[in-house]
Amino acid sequence: MKFVNFSRTSEPSLVRIGCRFGEGCLDATGAIRAGLLQFPRDVSMLEEVLEVEGGLEDLETQITALGSQSGAVGPHLFDESAVRLHAPVTRPQKLIGIGLNYFDHAQEAGIAVPKTPLLFGMYANAITGPDTPIVLPAVSEKVDYEAELAIVIGSRARNVPVENALRYVAGYTIVHDVSARDLQFSEKQWLRGKSVDTFAPMGPYLVTRAALKDADGLAIGLRLNGRTMQQSNTRNLIFKVPALVSHISQTMTLEPGDVIATGTPAGVGYVRNPPVFLKPGDVVEIEIEGIGILRNSVSGPSHPNKPALGADR
Repeated sequence: MKFVNFSRTSEPSLVRIGCRFGEGCLDATGAIRAGLLQFPRDVSMLEEVLEVEGGLEDLETQITALGSQSGAVGPHLFDESAVRLHAPVTRPQKLIGIGLNYFDHAQEAGIAVPKTPLLFGMYANAITGPDTPIVLPAVSEKVDYEAELAIVIGSRARNVPVENALRYVAGYTIVHDVSARDLQFSEKQWLRGKSVDTFAPMGPYLVTRAALKDADGLAIGLRLNGRTMQQSNTRNLIFKVPALVSHISQTMTLEPGDVIATGTPAGVGYVRNPPVFLKPGDVVEIEIEGIGILRNSVSGPSHPNKPALGADR
């Protein structure tokens, strides 16, 4: 099942939970408040659902059952094209990136395949939603694109064995791990080049684990102004979803709503000849099979004393 955070154009600051339902979308927040869905508390963001143990799975079961009562949910159905979608997770406690996690990307970068996952941190200020601009910072001239499958954690996970790791996954989404390469490679840590405001577009959906299982074998690609730049498959991940969740949980407790961006495949801009970097006016589309398309435009630097345009928070 595909869940979203959305707001109506008439009430842009009022975020609600929705999900794909037949040919439209169901306002799950409205359905809970109307008593059509049962939930232990009023919720308006998916992160609040994830905080309740088994909450997302419970909602998924109830909404599936509503399929036979479509007449009852009519007042709570909406057309997705008429609303604004937000990132499915906006303030994770942890936003973790995985470096060099596709065999084809390691090969193009000329770097040996890692023996263990390479982790780096990103901050939540970078998160923005679908169809909001990626704002290029004035301090970087080499901003690159990276299509990534992202894991969303659904239950607290600590010292989890690989064979049980999927139990702790709520679902999956897309993260565009935008990277300021000149900042990233000029410092020993990647944090600054990866955590620029608006540099982690996310969405459009959180697709549940029940729908995508271990997310293996999914086509993943990125188009820049309609031109395919990355095209691969999650079967080419070096460390797959269960292995990543297990490995990370050995040293840090994963909390509900934490996000793990699993790495990018071959085709990134900095290794091309000549290199390709993002510029104002570009449009980037990332598509992952079973999840959908995350689309974002690119704009020039914002005023240094004003919030970045398109920030989704």
